[in-house]
Amino acid sequence: MPMSVKVAIAGCTGYAGGELLRLLLQHPDVEIGALTAKSSAGSPLIQHHQHLTALVDRVVADTTPENLAGHDVVFLALPHGASAEVAAWLGDDTLVIDAGADFRLEDSEQWRQFYGSDHAGTWPYGLPELPGQRATLAGATRVSVPGCYPTTVTLALLPALTAGLIEGHDVVVVAASGPSGAGKSLKTNLLGSELMGSASAYGVGGGHRHVPELLQNFRRLGAVQPTVSFTPVLVPMSRGILATCTAPIRSGVSSEAIRAAYVAAFAEEPFVQLLPEGLWPQTQSVLGSNQVHVQVSLDEAAGRLVVVAALDNLTKGTAGGAVQCMNLALGLPETSALNLIGVAP
Repeated sequence: MPMSVKVAIAGCTGYAGGELLRLLLQHPDVEIGALTAKSSAGSPLIQHHQHLTALVDRVVADTTPENLAGHDVVFLALPHGASAEVAAWLGDDTLVIDAGADFRLEDSEQWRQFYGSDHAGTWPYGLPELPGQRATLAGATRVSVPGCYPTTVTLALLPALTAGLIEGHDVVVVAASGPSGAGKSLKTNLLGSELMGSASAYGVGGGHRHVPELLQNFRRLGAVQPTVSFTPVLVPMSRGILATCTAPIRSGVSSEAIRAAYVAAFAEEPFVQLLPEGLWPQTQSVLGSNQVHVQVSLDEAAGRLVVVAALDNLTKGTAGGAVQCMNLALGLPETSALNLIGVAP
């Protein structure tokens, strides 16, 4: 008989919660259970996610221990700092997958510096493409999904770091993203009248909260004392990330060796596509999919590796990555409910 997994989502009314529901509605092994939130409790779900007509009769419940009890999987799509309390209600017999930042970092001092509160701890990191990480996620009962920028940049530089093409020093990243990555909370810089026809940098000068996560991932991939200059750019598209990553290339490394390393690293990866030479990633091509599109080149004059990667920040960057981790943790096919084909234009 087919496996039936009962799933709850805490924080179902936000963008991440809505994307989780869009994907889970297509999952052959999932039964959607409690859908909860705090301020939106009692409202119709369709009021928050008009595209989810299959759930037109559902009402948002309050996020309480009673409402989340009795589920096989609970996804936490909550603001940063809110997941630890909810996770504490759930036993080890429940798979808890946090789409927020609470359990991503290993260094408690870095957490306090960038988030300004006590560190809740560290869970297995939900980026399956990291070396050995699928084995770590298999059977896990707690998983912390990466940030959308770290997912993009880590996968862009993974082959270069694991093959020793770069040392991880002087990495420079400029990444453009739409406002959905900031959630639904009302902020002046996210208003349509502020976004349309404009692009603006933010979190400049090492202040973005994803910096310590990026450095943590670089160390996992073999970098010693890595550094990164990360500049995110807000652009007028609702979803998607396009990251341009550069780093000094080791002496004597040829463009052929670079290409070979990327081909080898991604050959068996279902969700990472190295594009044919001459084609460069574009956000529209990964829209709604769990794919990451990557292209790599050598800037010989500057002596730098150049990698461009694109993904949908709400799918592979958040909810799709979370469903991918659920599949691995429960022993389900990794690609279940996850589209490999984007929507373009």
